[in-house]
Amino acid sequence: MSSALAAVYPWLKALHIIAVIAWMAGLLYLPRLFVYHADSPIGSDKAATFEIMERRLSHGILLPAVAMTYGFGILLAMTPGAVDWQRWWIWAKLALVLLLTVFHLMLERWRRDFAEGHNTHRARFYRIVNELPTLAMIAIVILVVVKPF
Repeated sequence: MSSALAAVYPWLKALHIIAVIAWMAGLLYLPRLFVYHADSPIGSDKAATFEIMERRLSHGILLPAVAMTYGFGILLAMTPGAVDWQRWWIWAKLALVLLLTVFHLMLERWRRDFAEGHNTHRARFYRIVNELPTLAMIAIVILVVVKPF
């Protein structure tokens, strides 16, 4: 299996990057939808439209993208010589990926709260939260490209 992974490594890497881009798009867009949803009256047509958009984004883009990100990432990690596990950058990157995963789960929780009419956060909260994936993405790209430690 390891020689097969090495043979398709460039394809795995490309597919992983594509999946990460899709995941990041969802992680950035869903909290932005929450900003506008938080200002919509509960039970209004506007709120119902946001609930549909949020559910479709969550199930149609975020869930498949995170599954592919992890799947291709695991295959990359299993490829012999692809990662030097003695370097600290990979562990820092994986910690940030774990934090993004927790963030994703929090977004799903907030999406369900909106759908049930139980949102407790104001639009300002979601504006601030919306910046977190960008900060993680910047750090991850620097870690992967520069490998500073």
